[in-house]
Amino acid sequence: MQKLPVRQRLLLGFTLFSMFFGAGNLIFPPHLGAQAGSNFWPAFAGFAVSATGLPIAGVVAVARAGGFDQLASRVHPKFSLVFTILVYLSIGPCLAIPRTASTSFEMLVPLVGGGRGLQLSYSIVFFAAAFLVALHPEKLTDRLGRVLCPALIALIFVLFAGCLLHPVAAQYGPPAAAYARLPAFEGILGGYQTMDALAGLNFGAVLALNIQALGVTEENAIRQNTIRAGFLAGGLLLVIYAMLGHVGALTGAAAPDCTTGAEVLSALASALFGRAGQLLLAAIFLIACFNTCVGLISCVGQYFHTLLPRIPYPALAGFFAAASMLISNIGLAGIIRLSTPVLGALYPAAIVLIALSFLPKAFQKRSVYVCTVALTAVQSVLAALPFTAAFVTALPLGSYGFGWVVPAAAGLLVGFLFP
Repeated sequence: MQKLPVRQRLLLGFTLFSMFFGAGNLIFPPHLGAQAGSNFWPAFAGFAVSATGLPIAGVVAVARAGGFDQLASRVHPKFSLVFTILVYLSIGPCLAIPRTASTSFEMLVPLVGGGRGLQLSYSIVFFAAAFLVALHPEKLTDRLGRVLCPALIALIFVLFAGCLLHPVAAQYGPPAAAYARLPAFEGILGGYQTMDALAGLNFGAVLALNIQALGVTEENAIRQNTIRAGFLAGGLLLVIYAMLGHVGALTGAAAPDCTTGAEVLSALASALFGRAGQLLLAAIFLIACFNTCVGLISCVGQYFHTLLPRIPYPALAGFFAAASMLISNIGLAGIIRLSTPVLGALYPAAIVLIALSFLPKAFQKRSVYVCTVALTAVQSVLAALPFTAAFVTALPLGSYGFGWVVPAAAGLLVGFLFP
């Protein structure tokens, strides 16, 4: 098997981390910490499952299956096409890509001011730069892994070290109502907002291009290097999340009126470093959001180029960048409101697909995949619709956001016993 030097393996891990770590990854861990307070660590355990464990499991599952479309085809080829398109659109121009620009812009507002005109101008420059970098997806290792990822990690460590040396509060504050009873469950649901489990199903294709650009051509070697990069990226994510969550819990005690993760980090940076702290925070958000934007434009453009090979990749990447630019101008709050029901409908099916791929060979039957995914999807879609949500939340665990677990288990049993 072809092997890569340790240095190149590290660069691949940094590249995948950069692609994962964007707007949601920055704002939700500190918001979780501020809301969970003294229950932060149980809540963080749940958050780690859905925001770190599931994305890396997704990378591994797709690498073992030979692609996301191959994994989803275990249900049915038509399901694979429809579900893959929905996932790519949600992590692409409809939700995740626009959120990168709107989040990074909000961090610049305290420094340069706001206004629709300024936001529009910023989004044009932001997406134009991201599009130019995304034109060569096979070179992301050089552009993200070597430069922007180390810079991002260094800036976050500066913020964390400042909070360690000069804590803004002596201890964590009291938990909010949502985190007072079952903080781990709430943490799992909070991890959905990073969208990384969906992104993990798709980033493997772009990473494979970068591995091939390093001279690896054997299919098994590409798969193994993808899995190694996934574990390295997962370790980095877990450490960064813990740091951001800890400083968020302390800041929540000192500034309990913060309503978003962006406000929590802004309050922390101002308390530690004043205006220089705002500059530091703006740099962190800009680099993180730009990295993820480039990675998402690349993977979405590559996928739709395979579906529509007559349309050149640059044209598709440009279209998605332009569409994302327009949607980003509805603002961060609007995008988050839109994303909640969409993610609630898509995430359970993605989780089930990932989990089924790791079951023993006896469960690798089409009937198992069809029954389990079908019952899961019915419950999750109905739960996301306002006029049917009350009915499906009556299921066991439904009031906690996990009403799909029992239908999934029933589908698994039926599919196994009656192939």
